[in-house]
Amino acid sequence: MLTTEKIAHEWINAFNAQDLDKLVGLYAEDAWHFSPKLKVRQPETNGLVKGRPALREWWKGSYDRIPTLFYKLLTVTANNDRVFIEYIREAEGEEPMPVAEVFDVKDGEIVFSRVYHG
Repeated sequence: MLTTEKIAHEWINAFNAQDLDKLVGLYAEDAWHFSPKLKVRQPETNGLVKGRPALREWWKGSYDRIPTLFYKLLTVTANNDRVFIEYIREAEGEEPMPVAEVFDVKDGEIVFSRVYHG
């Protein structure tokens, strides 16, 4: 079973590699994800998607829209059931954006993640 800190590093690596299978595989089947960008792009969700298929669709759309999207990891703070990461969101033609993300972890899988933009 992966530690919360290892999950954070695996998540960043999978995201930056645009490896949807690996990225979505870090989440529980019924995981929830909240993002302010999701709220803007898909207002009907109120920023919240539930389940691996919805997570996959959200990130696939992000990669399709922004092929140069990359997260530069700054810090990882973890305990047994939660991990907090800070990173810089980078994309060609866009200003870098500071981001914080929190993963709630149960039985080695992310069950809830939430994003905060700086």
